Amino acid sequence: MAVRTSGRERVPPHPDVREIGLQQVLEALVDPVRRLIVGELYAVGRDLSCGTIELPVSKSTATHHFNVLREAGLIRQYYVGTSRMNALRREEIDEAFPGLLQAVVAGRRD
Repeated sequence: MAVRTSGRERVPPHPDVREIGLQQVLEALVDPVRRLIVGELYAVGRDLSCGTIELPVSKSTATHHFNVLREAGLIRQYYVGTSRMNALRREEIDEAFPGLLQAVVAGRRD
């Protein structure tokens, strides 16, 4: 007999905004690939699946970068069918660290 899941098990854990530390956010943003992901999500202003963001790395390395961003509290991930969607936690980050995302996106040169 097959066991059905509600889909909740597929949603990875996300830190509460009160637990997000500036050090972890800055460490996540130091990598140019992660800044590229954040910049793309910021620019389009909507959720994107992992595969729609063109990255100069392998799929497994991209997965690592998305995980670092999620664990730092910068993005929220969830599934729509088989697609893992990524949402920039813009309002929450702006509340916790006013102006940080705007400065990171404005300073992007890579």
